[in-house]
Amino acid sequence: MIAYLPLVLAVACCLALAASRASRRADLAVTRLALSFFGDYVAGRERKQRERDLMRAAHVGGTHREYASRTLLYAGVLGVAGSVVGVYLAAAVLTALEVGGDRLSEVLPAPISFLAGLTRLTEVGLLELFVLLAVASATVGTALSVGAYYARWALLSQRATARAAEIDATLPRTVAFVYALSRSGMAFPRVMDTLAENEAVYGEAATELSVAVREMNAFGTDVLTALRHTARRTPSDDLSEFAENLASVLGTGRSLSAFLNDQYERYQEEAETKQEQYLELLSTFAEAYVTTLVAGPLFFITILVVIGLVLEDTLPLLRVVVYVAVPLATFGFAVYVDSITQGIGGTERVRTSETPHGRTINRGDGRDDGGRDDDLDDGDGDGNDGDRTPTGPVATATASARSDGGDVADRWQTSRERLRAYDRFRSVRAWASSPVEHVLRSPEAVLAVAVPVALVGVVAAVHPLSLGGPTEVAAQVDAPIVGASAFVLAVYAVVYEVRKRRIRRIEAAIPDFLDRLASVNEAGTSVVASIRRVAETDLEALTTDLERTRRDMDWGADVTSALHRLERRVASPMTSRAVVLVTNAMHASGDVAPVLRIAADEARATWTLRRERRQVMLTYLIVIYISFLVFLGVIAALSVSFIPAIEEASMAGTAAETGTGTGVGTGTTGGLVGGLGDIDATAYERLFFHAAAIQALCSGIVAGQLGEGSVRDGAKHAAILLVLTLVAFAAMGGL
Repeated sequence: MIAYLPLVLAVACCLALAASRASRRADLAVTRLALSFFGDYVAGRERKQRERDLMRAAHVGGTHREYASRTLLYAGVLGVAGSVVGVYLAAAVLTALEVGGDRLSEVLPAPISFLAGLTRLTEVGLLELFVLLAVASATVGTALSVGAYYARWALLSQRATARAAEIDATLPRTVAFVYALSRSGMAFPRVMDTLAENEAVYGEAATELSVAVREMNAFGTDVLTALRHTARRTPSDDLSEFAENLASVLGTGRSLSAFLNDQYERYQEEAETKQEQYLELLSTFAEAYVTTLVAGPLFFITILVVIGLVLEDTLPLLRVVVYVAVPLATFGFAVYVDSITQGIGGTERVRTSETPHGRTINRGDGRDDGGRDDDLDDGDGDGNDGDRTPTGPVATATASARSDGGDVADRWQTSRERLRAYDRFRSVRAWASSPVEHVLRSPEAVLAVAVPVALVGVVAAVHPLSLGGPTEVAAQVDAPIVGASAFVLAVYAVVYEVRKRRIRRIEAAIPDFLDRLASVNEAGTSVVASIRRVAETDLEALTTDLERTRRDMDWGADVTSALHRLERRVASPMTSRAVVLVTNAMHASGDVAPVLRIAADEARATWTLRRERRQVMLTYLIVIYISFLVFLGVIAALSVSFIPAIEEASMAGTAAETGTGTGVGTGTTGGLVGGLGDIDATAYERLFFHAAAIQALCSGIVAGQLGEGSVRDGAKHAAILLVLTLVAFAAMGGL
């Protein structure tokens, strides 16, 4: 046991570093240890400024001294641990090689029989053994240490690059927001404050500019200096140029609205150009996928099948291709596409803005709160809503019970306990009251029901399960498992698509809503009356939610609260941006028509780019479907025609050989047929079914990512392709 003590200590040190990512106390201890060892060293390094700039570009919290010290500590600990592990690995290899070289030469195939010479390593002397263990220790330790050090800084560089792409993608809508609020008459410092308050809605560009806002508010920096600091700090060249130009405009006294209008139009044109480049890039990826990961494996599988059936068994290599190579290659392809296209397509997340009081009002059940400002308002006006703190007589009784130190009974204790019990089961009651709406808001929740149902279906389909070899068991369970996977994906896809299509229809009506609202407001109608009038018109999918907004205002809610409830009900990025812009413009001026026009133009441009992308990528979706159908057709031809023909030829050759000896001169067993051996046709057919199912899943995921921008969109494509696979093999009698 003592012999393994260094290995245990090395593993324990690595686990301690890993625990710092999960425990705040452990993280603090690791930070203190790192600063005590390396804090003074990293503070005086020459590349300190470059590393600090990289941290700022990656938007990493903490100081440079802390991050650099932890990096050196990680490198040191992993280096020492790797050295220890290297010694044990070398010892394990030597132990494994303690077999005779002649015996190993007999076991190994002739092309790699030279590997038997490695057994001579066990015959070295003490000095040579020490050198061997030292080299193994130094190699593993150095690799882990250097790899950990550079990986930490490379991670920051990759994060900065990803942030730059996200900033470039969200910069047009951020500039539109600043331009619209400046047109409403709001002062520029207040515009920046408003942008910082809604950075969750406007994305990474707003987050980057909010750093300048915090610099102005916390340290008293003037706006020009803060913008120039942002230009030097940001990883985005577009934002750097915008911040520098904005600082110049503010410093020279030029027209801010004219400058922002020019920038807004410029970024809209650039967005269209980037969209074209993005579509060309996606088309290239689609063609590359069809060529390398659909046609390539199909060609390779066909060749291996022919070789395996005619010359030599290739089932092990086929299994490696089907079960390992294709899934790993598809996963790598999906990760690569996501890293290359990150931010280019303007991927958006649904985020809710805050109310004017600085907090988001949400019941948690996704429903409107019936026109009240806060359904958890305690009525005391102190802003401490939602904590169920008693007021009035309850507070007086509680205060007296606590102040006099006596045993005064609290007659409100029972009520407070009931309220706590009520709050404890609030989320459960919310789910029970509106389960459909909750599932639509979170499609992943449907998996909690779909997966158990699918498992029950698999058990029912294979019961009773006849135990035999692995091949017999796989033949009984593989088709039910594929069917259950298609069921789970289909259920998830239905829920996901219902919500997605609803949001898409609502967002399609947002530009018309803003245009009509602007037209009514330009006629001299107030914002509240304008919303009431527009709510009476037909805005397709948005009509129902606007009617609820009008009822909110009729029941006494102010227009800001009513619009924020509309935003929470719809929960789409475009709606959030429109609500934030309109509500903030109303606080600056009653004439919000120019702001609404700008918001309508921005929403229409975004919607147009999305529609163009869907139309263009529809072609490549069809290409992926056709390529899979070709794959399925070739696999079906191999199963239905080729394998039975080879099997019959093998059986005929065996019968002829049995009846005529060698079969020479008979013309029946010579040549190719004479070389056929025993063929496990069932194993090949089962492998073909697995290959088709795996390819269906992989093609569906890639189709969703390329065609619609998200792996989640691939659920419906994967379900469809899996169903096609089941139908095809069932029709062939292969199930």
